[in-house]
Amino acid sequence: MLKDITLGQYFPADSVLHRMDPRYKIIATLLMIVMLFAGNSPWTLAVGGLFVLLAQLLSGIPFRMSWKSLRPILPVLFFTAILNLIFIDGGETLWQWGILKVTEGGIETSIFMFVRIVLLLCGTSLLTYTTSPILLTDAIESLLSPLKRVGFPVHEMAMMMSIALRFIPTLLEETDKILSAQKARGACVDSGKMADRVKALIPVLVPLFVSAFRRAEELATAMECRCYRGGEGRTRLRQLKAAPRDHIALAICLLFLGASLMLNLLKL
Repeated sequence: MLKDITLGQYFPADSVLHRMDPRYKIIATLLMIVMLFAGNSPWTLAVGGLFVLLAQLLSGIPFRMSWKSLRPILPVLFFTAILNLIFIDGGETLWQWGILKVTEGGIETSIFMFVRIVLLLCGTSLLTYTTSPILLTDAIESLLSPLKRVGFPVHEMAMMMSIALRFIPTLLEETDKILSAQKARGACVDSGKMADRVKALIPVLVPLFVSAFRRAEELATAMECRCYRGGEGRTRLRQLKAAPRDHIALAICLLFLGASLMLNLLKL
């Protein structure tokens, strides 16, 4: 199950989305988030879904890869949808048992939130799928560069965010190895009652934290050995330059966002 989580991983390819300027991809991702949560009708949600589908096709990432990363999170999404279905009131009551009841507003909110979160996860995952950690760091630093005027540590923040994203698959891989080692020694970590499973995971946390601190120390040592001293006076091998395709992609994003906002204003 842990191997199915691909958040933070980069998949090299030669697609349209891979060749885009990473700064424009970050901006497009932010516009997509606004697009998904700005509307309150099926049509606005359909516009956001069409945008995510178009981005998926242009990325060259197989749909099974997105489904593989989404599958471990589905139980949480279904549980959240059930809570919204039962506890959100609004409209005609369709079913009631004690304090629990299902209304038209609850069904609508449950479906909307489920679809929105699925589209959000699929859309934002494409950013890390198609952008290497180095380019992502440079893009974040470039977008936040105006904050340097007020003394904000832009380079350090961008580097920290990039390292955090890169450590996610590393920690998941380490957790899977520890679980396999525990099972080989006779530990039962995936059977029994929920309380037993939680207790069985406690011995996993100690070696996981030790491994995480060890990897962090190794990374710090490697950066010091390469004379890393932050972003002051630092040069880059690759300079970010926007191409015409980046402007076209941003225009398409704004067009989708405008269509979503227009549909929302017209209450369609």
